Amino acid sequence: MSVLLMQLAGPLQSWGASSRFSRRSTEAAPTKSGVIGLLAAALGRQRTDDLADLAALRFGVRTDQRGALLRDFQTAHHFVTGDAQPISERYYLADAVFVAGVEGDTGLIESLHAALRSPVFLPYLGRRSCPPTRPVELRVDHERTLEQALRDLPWQAARWYQRRRRHDQQIDLEILVEATPAEGGGDSLRDQPLSFDPLHRRYALRGVRRIPARVPNPAALPAHDPTFLLEDA
Repeated sequence: MSVLLMQLAGPLQSWGASSRFSRRSTEAAPTKSGVIGLLAAALGRQRTDDLADLAALRFGVRTDQRGALLRDFQTAHHFVTGDAQPISERYYLADAVFVAGVEGDTGLIESLHAALRSPVFLPYLGRRSCPPTRPVELRVDHERTLEQALRDLPWQAARWYQRRRRHDQQIDLEILVEATPAEGGGDSLRDQPLSFDPLHRRYALRGVRRIPARVPNPAALPAHDPTFLLEDA
């Protein structure tokens, strides 16, 4: 078993799990369905293709930079008739950074890593209007489990955000990892993809566990730094 780690960073992201009608909400962290969709697109799969092998991957995500919730109102007119369409209320995460990981068979993980380096369809962060600002692929880890790989990766927050936390030597983060059937408990989220077919999209519930993580801050000021003392005075 191997783990593929990805960084999801951009000015806007949106990861819906329960959007209905004209209200398009976003979860506070990337969904499994959204990330599996990104990987399927990188492989060049069509929406009607079988995705059982990708859906079977174990998924986890670490929140490195929470970002801010942004609400946007959108209007549209019918292309042919010109009639006004219902106002759409859409939510986004602005300036957020996440580390997502999938765990599975080494051969499949390596093929996904290669696909992210040269994707057939360009990746986006939940919606087509949300392109990433960094390369999505980070690395493949053959030595650690999904939880260990997400815990051990250095902090991926933007440099300006790290400097904002310069008085903190260590940063507390949260990991959301897919729970195994034996573990049970935890939260549940309807983002387990069964079909991306536009005529019959289907998602199932999956269990989610919350795990704390602590990482060093590379932009932290040393305790003896005069700047540190002056700013605290």
